[in-house]
Amino acid sequence: MIRMGRVHAYLIAGAALTAAACSSSPAETAAPPGGKESGRPPVAVSVAPASRADFQESVEIVGTLAPKFSADVQSEITGTVRAVYVTEWVPVRKGDRLAQLDITEIEAGIAALKAVEAQARVAETRAKREYERAQQLQKYGLVTPQAFDDARSAVEAAEAATAASQAQTRTAEARLAKSTLVAPINGVVALRAVNVGDRVENMGGSGPLFRIVDNRLLDLTVSVPSSRLASVKIGQPIEFTTDSLPGRSFTGKVMFINPTIDAASRSAKVVVEVPNTDGQLKGGAFVKGRVVVASRPGILQVPREALLNWNLEQQTADVFVARGDKAEKRVVKTGQSNGVTVEVVSGLEAGDPVVVRGGFSLQPGDRLAVAKGEGA
Repeated sequence: MIRMGRVHAYLIAGAALTAAACSSSPAETAAPPGGKESGRPPVAVSVAPASRADFQESVEIVGTLAPKFSADVQSEITGTVRAVYVTEWVPVRKGDRLAQLDITEIEAGIAALKAVEAQARVAETRAKREYERAQQLQKYGLVTPQAFDDARSAVEAAEAATAASQAQTRTAEARLAKSTLVAPINGVVALRAVNVGDRVENMGGSGPLFRIVDNRLLDLTVSVPSSRLASVKIGQPIEFTTDSLPGRSFTGKVMFINPTIDAASRSAKVVVEVPNTDGQLKGGAFVKGRVVVASRPGILQVPREALLNWNLEQQTADVFVARGDKAEKRVVKTGQSNGVTVEVVSGLEAGDPVVVRGGFSLQPGDRLAVAKGEGA
């Protein structure tokens, strides 16, 4: 009797639990969809207002700086280096001595040529004296025409011999002058490839003995796509940066546009002149920048980072706007871009707070946590 009573009690308890479970509504057991009730935390974002301002249209450029003026120095004569007067990285002025070749043989040659020149002058003086005597004798008929002509020819031959010896002396002296290597321009010694005792060849060898670089004015050569070439004009300003000097920006001016377009790349070379009076920029530095081709006032624009799914061909993009603490998705029509901001033709109003960071994971209606110091 007692065992049967326990079984009956268990059956009653199980039935009660089953009834309680069946009485629960689906709304109480199912997780609420999305929103605050889902427990999804707010998405941290940064916002910036769409604003109207002057809009600078530009062409993006990349290139390498090079000194506008530089000179490689080689020897015009063959000889052995006797002295070197400069080291690398030192400034020099035009005409400063760089190196001296051994001139012993040249000086001996000049001495010999001057002796020949002196002999030629003596012979010329003698010939002129004989010719003057012949002229006096001719007045009295005491010299034959043949002898008179011979005396005159002797003077001409002596004068020619003197001129030839003088020319040879000048040639040797010029060779002597070339034994001293000098700086052809003002600048800095960027390369010294010679030492005392080296033998240098007449305009030969594998490379220059010295390289002088003037960094006060640099050239930036860039390639501009043919589709944007029409908007680039001589005299337009450029702005650029270089990784070698982070945090600084520099300016230049378009000086030359190649009249032909490269058939392979469909682009043209453009040369920009960059002043570098403080010498901070160096030749060979890689730079990135833009050529400012136009400026329009009062253009509605947003930061480039605000655009999602940007279709350049159709000129459309998605942006998120902060409405209270919720994300609102907008489709905007875009215009020109200068690499920093993008023109907005339609889809936004001035002052709309657009999400510039944190928008990649956003969905319409998501709650937002706007970074401190920025507001909706």
